Amino acid sequence: MADIEEKIEQEENKLNEEYSVFLKHLKAEKEDTSNFAKTLFGIVIVFCAIILILLIASENKTAITQTFGEDSFITKMLLILPKAPENKQHVSFSMPFTQKRQNILLVGVDDNGSKTDPWRGSRTDTIIILNIDPKSKSINAISVPRDSKVYLPGDYGIQKINSAHAIGGIDMTKRTLEKTLGIKIHHYVMVHDSAVANIVDSIGGIPIYVEKNMFYDDYSGNLHVNLTKGLNILDGHNAVGYLRFRKDGLGDIGRTQRQQFFLKALLEKLQRPQTLAKLPEILDAVTTYIKTDMSFYEISHFAAMSKHLDTDKIEFATLPGAPNKHGYISYWILDPEKTQDMINKMIYRNKYTDNDKLYNVGIRYSKSKEDTANNLKSKIEELGYNVNCFGPSKLPHSQFIAHDISVSNNFLNWLKRKAPELDNIQFVYNPDKSYCMSSDITILLAGE
Repeated sequence: MADIEEKIEQEENKLNEEYSVFLKHLKAEKEDTSNFAKTLFGIVIVFCAIILILLIASENKTAITQTFGEDSFITKMLLILPKAPENKQHVSFSMPFTQKRQNILLVGVDDNGSKTDPWRGSRTDTIIILNIDPKSKSINAISVPRDSKVYLPGDYGIQKINSAHAIGGIDMTKRTLEKTLGIKIHHYVMVHDSAVANIVDSIGGIPIYVEKNMFYDDYSGNLHVNLTKGLNILDGHNAVGYLRFRKDGLGDIGRTQRQQFFLKALLEKLQRPQTLAKLPEILDAVTTYIKTDMSFYEISHFAAMSKHLDTDKIEFATLPGAPNKHGYISYWILDPEKTQDMINKMIYRNKYTDNDKLYNVGIRYSKSKEDTANNLKSKIEELGYNVNCFGPSKLPHSQFIAHDISVSNNFLNWLKRKAPELDNIQFVYNPDKSYCMSSDITILLAGE
């Protein structure tokens, strides 16, 4: 056991050293002043209509009039929205308008300094592709590292993906991703970086576990982070700090993980009935800072699906690759084989069943979760699986990380019935193994 722990520690140290080098390269570039704040608003425009659609679906006229006023424009709009314009018949919102999966591109743009056109020439520093499946009412989310090395259409050659919008707008961003990943992007949502504080404040803050003390001041970038480890109710200001913080050994990779933690917490908060009273403030921020090619009617149908959405069914992933440097430019070099496997699994939803395989399972835990980890280890071994990696570690959040492509959320849901210790755990697909080098699955049990 001592040899195994020593080997794990060596691998962790090696990984931290690699990303520390990557972070040093990034320091030579201009500090980015925007990140997941933009994607936050993209998520909001898709999901802020959850409560609105719930009201419409239930034809709750009383709740609408009490919230917005009997004679207000919003009330009149909401009361006529459920009727189809052609025949004035009520539209069923029990299912979205199409049963086909759709890929929604969520991008966040930085501030270009223009008061007349905040979108022109700006970079997309946050990029997430949402694959929405109305039939299973599930969502797969793939983060695209902003430094990903790609070929831009036309004569622009090799660039970072986040420069595509600055050069050719959202159309070039879409075409670059479609050609690079071999997918079709059906719609986009663009979000400016100016409103995360307003959105979070309007819904009363976001509860999230801050995995480490975060203290950082960047006066040029107007970033001031002052967060202590533990469970926090983040207001708008602190949410911005949490999402923008990257001064740790993992740099942007650590920040991408925090984006995913925050996304799950946001979706859970938006599904609460209490959010209804905050809908006017949310809609005000959304209409100010959002640009999309979807009509409100299309958004409402996607939002109708959200009332059935189980946030534990959301699968997260980040395009796999490794940091690299060309001169003074730092890139994220995508791994072609692993990236294709991820696209097949997360976008095309290919099934990779291997019912007879006895997976190797790694369990890492915070010291406060040692008893829970021991109980989980016993149950997994009783099911016939091999726990080949077991021990304490400093952890950000609880996660169920699938390294083997055949491991699915369905497998996790089956396992939850056998082991309640896995309830509310976040599913992540990541072919790279950083905690347990020879495991097919890594379970992280985080705590105080």
